[in-house]
Amino acid sequence: MFVKPAPGLSVRDPDLLDLLPDEGREVPDTDYWQRRVRDKDVELVGAPQPVPGD
Repeated sequence: MFVKPAPGLSVRDPDLLDLLPDEGREVPDTDYWQRRVRDKDVELVGAPQPVPGD
């Protein structure tokens, strides 16, 4: 699942031990990330589409 932090929030990624970037990241569908979605700490978004020619 692809998530990004809710506006104004910083969310730690427990697997990579860093903060989730503002543009979002693909993360595993685990209880941790489901809780972050449920608590509205992160938003589920579609993964960015690659630019043609890359």
